[in-house]
Amino acid sequence: MSTVWLIPAFPLAGALVNMVFGRVIGRSAHWIAVPALVASFLGSCVVFARVWSGQAFTTTLFTWIVAADFETTVVALVDPLTGVMLLVVTGVGMLIHVYSIGYMHDDPGYARFFAYLNLFVFSMTMLVLAGNFLLLYVFWEAVGLCSYLLIGFWYTRDSAAQAGKKAFIVNRVGDFGFGLAIMWIWIAFGTLDYVAVFKGAETLAPATATGIALLLFMGACGKSAQVPLHVWLPDAMEGPTPVSALIHAATMVTAGVYMVARSHALFERSTVALDVVLWVGVITAVFAATIGLVQTDIKRVLAYSTVSQLGYMFAALGLGAYTAGIFHLVTHAFFKALLFLGAGSVIHGLHGEQDLRKMGALAPRMRVTAMTMTIGALGLVGFPGLAGFFSKDEILAAAFFGSRAAWALLLAGAFMTAFYTFRLIFLAFFTGPRMSKDVAHHAHESPRVMTWPLIALAALTVVAGAAVGIPSEHGTPFARFLSPVLPVHEGEHGGAAGVMLLVLSVIVVAAGILLAWFMYMAAPVKAETIGQPRTVLVRLLLNAWYVDWLYDRAIVRPLYALSVFLARVFDLGVIDGLVNGLGRAVVWWSAGLRRLQTGYVVNYALTMLAGAVIFVAYFLAR
Repeated sequence: MSTVWLIPAFPLAGALVNMVFGRVIGRSAHWIAVPALVASFLGSCVVFARVWSGQAFTTTLFTWIVAADFETTVVALVDPLTGVMLLVVTGVGMLIHVYSIGYMHDDPGYARFFAYLNLFVFSMTMLVLAGNFLLLYVFWEAVGLCSYLLIGFWYTRDSAAQAGKKAFIVNRVGDFGFGLAIMWIWIAFGTLDYVAVFKGAETLAPATATGIALLLFMGACGKSAQVPLHVWLPDAMEGPTPVSALIHAATMVTAGVYMVARSHALFERSTVALDVVLWVGVITAVFAATIGLVQTDIKRVLAYSTVSQLGYMFAALGLGAYTAGIFHLVTHAFFKALLFLGAGSVIHGLHGEQDLRKMGALAPRMRVTAMTMTIGALGLVGFPGLAGFFSKDEILAAAFFGSRAAWALLLAGAFMTAFYTFRLIFLAFFTGPRMSKDVAHHAHESPRVMTWPLIALAALTVVAGAAVGIPSEHGTPFARFLSPVLPVHEGEHGGAAGVMLLVLSVIVVAAGILLAWFMYMAAPVKAETIGQPRTVLVRLLLNAWYVDWLYDRAIVRPLYALSVFLARVFDLGVIDGLVNGLGRAVVWWSAGLRRLQTGYVVNYALTMLAGAVIFVAYFLAR
């Protein structure tokens, strides 16, 4: 068996041990879960080293299903894209596991939490390693299950239970299309193997390619929270903060981006599909950014930021800038995981407080958290030199040369990103205190087991962009590394136009930061003035454009009313009526027949005599 399979095997073993022996292990569960992730990360480094040296290979674990002409195996495809994704999943996952030791230390479900985290990493690594669409689909559903378990981890809270169900149901909508796409791929190609499908895509009819690609993208919209299936992700903040960092910022929600990039050969056969990917991404990026402008919950601001940044990634894919989209996926994993874990550190230091209106002046009390979160914020907005600067600039440049309308909207989104990100930083750390004196007195920095992962992610945010994202005549080092898998369609964005775009992007980011400073730092800000629906537009944004309200009125309530009607009227009145009516008919018929059984021999003899007379009369009459 190839050593590649050890990468998912370690977290699977950790999950099984904590599931079976969790009550016995108790507070020592992290001694199982964290080493499992460390081993998985080291395995990913070994695989990445092989890929870096130019080795791309497939390895089969066993034959899975054989039915007539259909045969599929559990096979891993290892190439540069796989290597990058494995490092992101296991590396960020490892840091979040370490952070969780401090964040969840008082939780009664400690062992169960680490079991779920390990199970998620196992599912995600298998999703990345999958060498065919059926295996991809199985673990696509597995990460959805893990998401449900982790969002609803505190299941005794009704809001958490409802958020878990919402995420699961909304994802099923997208996964329905994904499942149909896989069936269509089998019909069109006679195989589900990546290599054979992507090779045969060149001969695929454009109409068929459009249908398959749009159904695949439907699944991506559900998993990666794109409009109109974005509504589950903000509510998923009901889960513990490490869950938000791992699943809903760094890894699971990027599965859709990975799947579309992996399937680019199918999407490139359809200009319609690529246009849909582009404009759904652009609309999502701007739409979610507008909502993030006014949110008051520190985690919900970051949630809408995640939705928006995923939109940037899909916009890049729709433009054919595949390496730019994946590069932003990687850098986003670093700085968004950092921001979520930093938010968790703030919540931990304030004993559960998440409302930005009840924070302020935390920088002197939480120096490491304030410093690292500020670095994460600078990475998110695209501050020059940091990771997000290089990846977002690639996307904006691709948009400028591909679609000026998309570029203008994405640039507006960058301005809003800068504003709401530093609005969060200023309100949490640098404005005057707005919490009670008792809370302010007890506010404290998180323990080292939580701050060290913040420092590591901050370091990655600082160095990742400069290490692999600096463009040259032959593209960025990251693009050259992925070129065997993802074609470079971005073209040359250098010269005077490239410099102009770079400068304009920096100006837009600086304007957003300055506006946030002017509104929240130039003068003392009062809690009662933050996030208040003082205008129709603010009310609209506070209610997330009333999309949830619309879905509730147009879909949820009508379906619930239909279900109640079917349960109370149709089921009880019609179905049960037919069944009960049949039963009453049998009882009536049986009661009638029972009257013939009198128990008197004379009656039976008379009946036999009458029967004999009838038979004789019949034969005589013939």
